[in-house]
Amino acid sequence: MDGGAIVASRPAVMVTNDDGIDAPGLRFLVDLLVASDRYRVFVCAPDSDNSGVSHSITWLRPLSARRAEITGATAFAVSGTPADCASLGISGKLFDGMIPDLVISGINIGSNCGYHTVYSGTVAGAREAFLYGVPSVAISYDWKAGKSNANDLKLAADACLPLINAVLNEIKAKTYPEDSFLNVDVPSDAVNHKGFKITKQGKYMARIGWERTHSHRPALETYQTSNMDVDSVSGYANNIPSHVENELLFKRVINRNNVVREEEEDVDHRVLQEGYITVTPITALSHTVSEDVSFFKEWLTHLAEHSSSSSL
Repeated sequence: MDGGAIVASRPAVMVTNDDGIDAPGLRFLVDLLVASDRYRVFVCAPDSDNSGVSHSITWLRPLSARRAEITGATAFAVSGTPADCASLGISGKLFDGMIPDLVISGINIGSNCGYHTVYSGTVAGAREAFLYGVPSVAISYDWKAGKSNANDLKLAADACLPLINAVLNEIKAKTYPEDSFLNVDVPSDAVNHKGFKITKQGKYMARIGWERTHSHRPALETYQTSNMDVDSVSGYANNIPSHVENELLFKRVINRNNVVREEEEDVDHRVLQEGYITVTPITALSHTVSEDVSFFKEWLTHLAEHSSSSSL
């Protein structure tokens, strides 16, 4: 077998994210996959930070895709959302007909447990691939503002490599389940994690409110504004829009005293806080709450009766 055939026989892994193609979490993960010399590595990620955009897609305008220099990988920065990037990357249109064996979205700065998966662009990137039949994994790191640093993201990538390898082995053997994708969260102390643990999605949510502000700076920490690398924010101030007279500015704030917490032992956020890497199989569908079906059946009956009597 010649060298080209050997390369082509390697599994193809595509990486996306929501923090942007320059985010260190993505770069560390890609570097690790390239260094393993086991995979063909592709990147299709937003050209700017798209945190918290959920599963939004771009519909009314074309997307631009420009080549990005990432050693050992074929990479494009795209003017779209994480879902856009996943969709384009698996379409066969961007990478000369290549459709990845696995899509990995991450590594995100900040955990994505419980109800936060609804807002997460990271999870959406994996979900979009899943919707089109491509196995996928979302990976997030439980970043602690003022404590975590760039090296923690590298450690998180290292910790997740055995899981990624195992997923690809199952895909190669055609034994990988097709009814879910994986949402993975790595604890803050990644190097001393307690192992991988299967969890279920809980209802954890840090309630977010609003406060008046006089600054256009981001309210929450991102890879550009975190304490990881001062060089990464050198030109950030120049991109802040000027204040417009008579406008009211509001920023989102997390209410630490109004957090929905879990009581069950096997839910994602609780297990993450115990120091495990949580592995949560989830689907794209919202499940019907069976206990409420009977209520709403009776409710609709009364509604129909009321509507009929009102029309007489």
